[in-house]
Amino acid sequence: MGIPVGDETPRTEPAVVNLTLIAVNVAVFFIGVTAPSLLLPGASTYDEVVNKLGMVPADVVAGRRLYTIITSMFLHGSLAHLAGNMLYLYIFGDNVEVMMGRLRYAVFYLLSGLGAVLFHIASIAFMPKEALMNSILETGVSPWLIPAIGASGAISGVLGAYLLLFPTASVRIVTFWGFFPFFLRLPAFIYILIWFIYQLIMGITVSLIGVSAGIAFWAHVGGFLTGMALTPLFVDKARLARLVVIYGYAPYTPPVYSTSKTER
Repeated sequence: MGIPVGDETPRTEPAVVNLTLIAVNVAVFFIGVTAPSLLLPGASTYDEVVNKLGMVPADVVAGRRLYTIITSMFLHGSLAHLAGNMLYLYIFGDNVEVMMGRLRYAVFYLLSGLGAVLFHIASIAFMPKEALMNSILETGVSPWLIPAIGASGAISGVLGAYLLLFPTASVRIVTFWGFFPFFLRLPAFIYILIWFIYQLIMGITVSLIGVSAGIAFWAHVGGFLTGMALTPLFVDKARLARLVVIYGYAPYTPPVYSTSKTER
């Protein structure tokens, strides 16, 4: 599919919240690896931090440690995991923030992450018994008890917003033929839809077979759909009007809802 390396949508102001989210994610990871007790008093390893602050589905369903819905969004399992997520957030998040405004974007980001958590939990709840047993046999532990971590659910919501707001924007990607890199440009709607279809196919496959991929594909699907659903509510229409001067057209037209009522 290729790795995104940039987009060609001009940014009209600094994306302060987006850069702050990136900084916090990076800081949490490196502090957790080098000085875990600063994140979790008494912790001596990063694994302890993940086990305590990661989102364990069984706990959330039982109403325990609900704060982990938020804390889990800022934890990552490896440097590659962190780098991949922050790359997507850096490329796609800045323009979404500009369209929403800082406070709205921050709330939108967290709500997208919440939607991702709900989809992840639902994917386990509706997993066929045979698939659930396969997962337990492979990993030695029930998926209900495996901590879920990462910003990708919330970032998937950002991708959903970008798809609606800038569907024709060019996304620069790099792909490889053997060891040789090739740089391409694709419209955002093509690149993001290919990404989403892949997440959906992998989510269905993992759910039906029960083989653990180590990736919460349904969290990506859920975050993406949540982001698309929330975008019409969070886009700042005044900012949208100002962008017409810059782009020469409105990159996104919010839906107009009728005020008439139907009684039943």
